[in-house]
Amino acid sequence: MVKNMKKIVILGCENSHANSFLRFIRDEKKFADVQVLGVYSEETEASKRLSEEFGVNVMNSLDEYVDQVDGVVITARHGDNHYKYAKPYLKRGVPTFIDKPITCSESEAVEFMNACISNGVKITGGSCLKHASGIKKIKQEHVSQENGKTLSAIFRAPVSITNAYGNFYFYSQHLVEMVLESLGRYPKSVLATKNGNVITTVFKYADFDVTGIFIDGSYIYSATIFSTKGESGGIFDVDDKCFYDEFDEFYQLLCGEEQKISYKDFISPVFVINAIMRSLESEKEETIKEINL
Repeated sequence: MVKNMKKIVILGCENSHANSFLRFIRDEKKFADVQVLGVYSEETEASKRLSEEFGVNVMNSLDEYVDQVDGVVITARHGDNHYKYAKPYLKRGVPTFIDKPITCSESEAVEFMNACISNGVKITGGSCLKHASGIKKIKQEHVSQENGKTLSAIFRAPVSITNAYGNFYFYSQHLVEMVLESLGRYPKSVLATKNGNVITTVFKYADFDVTGIFIDGSYIYSATIFSTKGESGGIFDVDDKCFYDEFDEFYQLLCGEEQKISYKDFISPVFVINAIMRSLESEKEETIKEINL
């Protein structure tokens, strides 16, 4: 047994992130000092499958190890469960990974982050797409302006419009965070329309517009940036490295490093997603609400 083990729990383990993270802990020497005390899911078959594959303990209750953990991983599919799962552990002040969507509610997102701030909880997570090489490249070109001023961009990603995990909220943070991570966390407004299984959204920034294309049933990711000197980007792969990088960022918090994103930036996708939902309902451009922490 490695000394000074970092003890964690994985809550809401029906998500494939749980499988990936457990595999990294089992197979990667870097994470040999991480010990999973248990896994928990309201979908009991999900935790049972992980126990059979990885030999991890199935927790009897959500808060069974609340006084023993050094970190918490929350990967529940439904965003409504994330704050609920985190609550018993916030008093511990330990690093917490929160999967997408952070929450489905703007007010709950603010309450969640204020609770993290008051308890000194370092956070990470959101969409793993911000770690994709294609998104990093778009961000680098936008920030450096190596091809001139950004004029526009187009992003494409899968979505699930109807499901048991919050419908549009369930998968939409992938595309939203692709846009926000690349081009800025705070567009001013959005205008969204639905045509069949496609939701097209215009993200309106101060001096350029961005088109986001959510497609139900098509698992292609792409990003293209248009600048004064040309354009670049295209389809890119979402591989295992995205999952590795997001777990490694959580591991760095376990090792005492500082979080890489502000609490306000972290919940910015929640406010954008809700603005999209309002726009789909109103069929009008909707302002993205200000985040007050």
